[in-house]
Amino acid sequence: QVQLVESGGGSVQAGGSLRLSCAASGLPYSRPYMGWFRQAPGKEREGVAALVLVTRGGTTYYADSVKGRFTISRDNTKNTLYLQMNSLSPEDSAMYYCASDYYVDSVLDSREYSCWGQGAQVAVSS
Repeated sequence: QVQLVESGGGSVQAGGSLRLSCAASGLPYSRPYMGWFRQAPGKEREGVAALVLVTRGGTTYYADSVKGRFTISRDNTKNTLYLQMNSLSPEDSAMYYCASDYYVDSVLDSREYSCWGQGAQVAVSS
């Protein structure tokens, strides 16, 4: 059974950067679809970035709102997924979750994923 544990959340001023980590235990390689999602109070959970490790090197996907600012990556030696977040704005404030699954049709749709971490809070002040 795969377990996901996020870390790296915190508070930062607008324009700053944070890097979230998602450490996986169990059998992470059996779940090649991985993603980062976020949920702000009163809003639905939305997909931020996804990494699909079906092809060599993987394929990345990003929500339009974070393209050019966020980068998803994975360190296979550490079984850890990352989300580097730059040029943060108050609109990026949310609880961030990582997720993984064997296969999903829509990589940025949170309803597709069955394995979730507990979340990491990100707060960006203006």
